[in-house]
Amino acid sequence: MYKKIYTLKTPLDFDFWRTVFSHGWCVLLPFQIDKERQRLVRVLRLTNGTLVYCEINAPNTSLVIHVQSEKSITKNHQSEILEQIASCLRLIEDFSGFYREAQRYPQYRWIKNMKAGRLLRTPTVFEDVIKMICTTNCSWTLTEIMVENLVGELGDSFDGLLKSFPTPEALAGASDQFLRKSIRAGYRSPYLLEFAETTASGKLNVEQWRSSELSTEELFQELRSVKGVGPYAAGNILKLLGRYDYLGLDSWVRAKYYELHHKGRTVNDRTVENRYRQFGKWRGLFFWLEMTKEWYLHKFPF
Repeated sequence: MYKKIYTLKTPLDFDFWRTVFSHGWCVLLPFQIDKERQRLVRVLRLTNGTLVYCEINAPNTSLVIHVQSEKSITKNHQSEILEQIASCLRLIEDFSGFYREAQRYPQYRWIKNMKAGRLLRTPTVFEDVIKMICTTNCSWTLTEIMVENLVGELGDSFDGLLKSFPTPEALAGASDQFLRKSIRAGYRSPYLLEFAETTASGKLNVEQWRSSELSTEELFQELRSVKGVGPYAAGNILKLLGRYDYLGLDSWVRAKYYELHHKGRTVNDRTVENRYRQFGKWRGLFFWLEMTKEWYLHKFPF
């Protein structure tokens, strides 16, 4: 086993644990949280298929990344590992405009003080979309089960125990019956298969969405063209692409909004949308952070 330790400088407005726990991705395999050793754990797949096991923590202004691989870790490997981790933790994304906007409102000044705003994402758009489809119309527990099954059944093994997220090709090679029975994907099964097949064949280049020059509205519509991606899923996938124009409403955030602003009374979605319209291109991020504000009071909120 080859072992290396790397460091990666972080921006001044970055907080490691508040980024990790920005939403539920951190507890969906292949991500894991080692609370005792205070590390984020992940098996990464490099472009040549090499699997590397990473443990990440941030004792100061830099990330410390402990890497293990069954193959020698080359300079190219090193660069790709650091690029993937920087992308997952959104280190390159510029949040200065967002923080300036937040500072204009006393009720949102906590955001900059807490260094909140970066939303953890996976190394690939493909994985983000698959996971988002697995959050639709179900409990979080079922989401965890589906993702655990996808990784356990279709991921590649790093050391006999830890596995990677499945490739588009691996998922496309499964059957609808297998996804329903072994993954417990239910009605999502044909959607997952079709998305994996179009991605694996190259008919759909989802990875370019992170650098797309399309307007946010156009990109939203392209996301909506993927079967299984409704308005909720598309709005939240956009956040992971660095676009925050949509709220991404689901039952959990609706209930939280009703509790915070209407004493639990139900209101229509237009009322919710109108409340955040003033925040323009940042409205989806303001909304999400307000709904999850209590998480930022704890190092490990869940």
